[in-house]
Amino acid sequence: KDSDEKPHVIFMSPRGKVFTQERAKELAKMPQLMFICGHYEGVDQRVIDLLIDEEISIGDYVLTGGEIPACIVVDAVARLLPGVLSDAECFEKESFSDETLLEYPQYTRPYDFRGRTVPEVLLSGHHANIEKWRRETAEQLTREKRPDLLS
Repeated sequence: KDSDEKPHVIFMSPRGKVFTQERAKELAKMPQLMFICGHYEGVDQRVIDLLIDEEISIGDYVLTGGEIPACIVVDAVARLLPGVLSDAECFEKESFSDETLLEYPQYTRPYDFRGRTVPEVLLSGHHANIEKWRRETAEQLTREKRPDLLS
């Protein structure tokens, strides 16, 4: 966006607060973002002290540079901006969108893939039953794969 306003400057760093979908939503509301990415040893502390508004980490591990983490943040933020996805519904019912459940599984054609078929409820056309299946499946997946999200 065109603006004379100073951009919000982010330094990608393992010392930063861990990036979340909630933070992506907040960053998407900002008029301008600027990313500074160190390589190997990072950047001079004086640059951090004088220029950086926020340090962000994408997890508890160290990479050779901040470029890939910056791309991850940019992608997560950009998809929330109007016009990036074809329809707002594209991101409303995904993992981490509104609650702490993982998203239910997606199925496409063909109906039968190597002996695995699309669940019949999804073909029924009964919207209430489909929503119930999606909710129950999302809860089950979250319990199995990410129980930490339920606490």
